Amino acid sequence: MTRPNLINQCFQTKGKNEIWLGNLTYIPTKAGTLYLSVFIDIYSRKIVGWAMGNRMQDQLVTDAFNQAYHRERPKEGLIVHTDQGSQYTGARFQDLLRKKKCKSSMNRKGNPYLMESFYKTLKRELVNDAHFASIEQAQLEIFKYIETYYNPKHLHSALGYRSPIEFETNSL
Repeated sequence: MTRPNLINQCFQTKGKNEIWLGNLTYIPTKAGTLYLSVFIDIYSRKIVGWAMGNRMQDQLVTDAFNQAYHRERPKEGLIVHTDQGSQYTGARFQDLLRKKKCKSSMNRKGNPYLMESFYKTLKRELVNDAHFASIEQAQLEIFKYIETYYNPKHLHSALGYRSPIEFETNSL
């Protein structure tokens, strides 16, 4: 079931864990395709949750969301904005959002630019030149990219040339 667009292209918040964006992408490897599900906090541009798998199913999205939820412990009323893919419109994900007292918001088409920007950066800085030999190699490199580079070190002009973690830490 689709949901209304609650954010209407407004990608600014006053604090962390008010709006998360979620989306999927694929990562080619010599051994097949790896799918990556990511949730980004609009406020700090931090990747708050992510999951990888060899199938683009709703379990991948719920795993990424659960990781984000357990790491961040957002307050009731968090807006989770996605596209209208079946992984997000399906009962499993929508039931999870209701259980966690989150609000579902959806684009009519296309991905929010913050998601596109992250995936473009990931592919430019890591994926395009990597030619991963295996899915396991891709998983390891993406894990390292998100956890040891992107969140703690990648500078964003929108954050005053600070990393997501630095911005979040200094704004509390």
